[in-house]
Amino acid sequence: MRIRCKASAGTRQPNDLMVIVEPCDTLRIDIDSNLKEEVKHLILAQISTALERLEVSTCHIQVFDCGAMDYAIAARVKTAICRAAME
Repeated sequence: MRIRCKASAGTRQPNDLMVIVEPCDTLRIDIDSNLKEEVKHLILAQISTALERLEVSTCHIQVFDCGAMDYAIAARVKTAICRAAME
């Protein structure tokens, strides 16, 4: 899937996250979490899995996590990517 425009999904409310996706020549993932550093690798794993499933290899993803569960991370990433790809 090709990222064509900037798009977002989610909120910055407790137990949710905001995901912003935009076109980029490489893959960049920035994670800002109000939780401890130890959970960032878990968020990164969820994002990486979603990118593989959607066959996305280049984009810039910004994640602002406020304690979201795994299923919410996967859903928000998928929604933002589909909106950015206009599919």
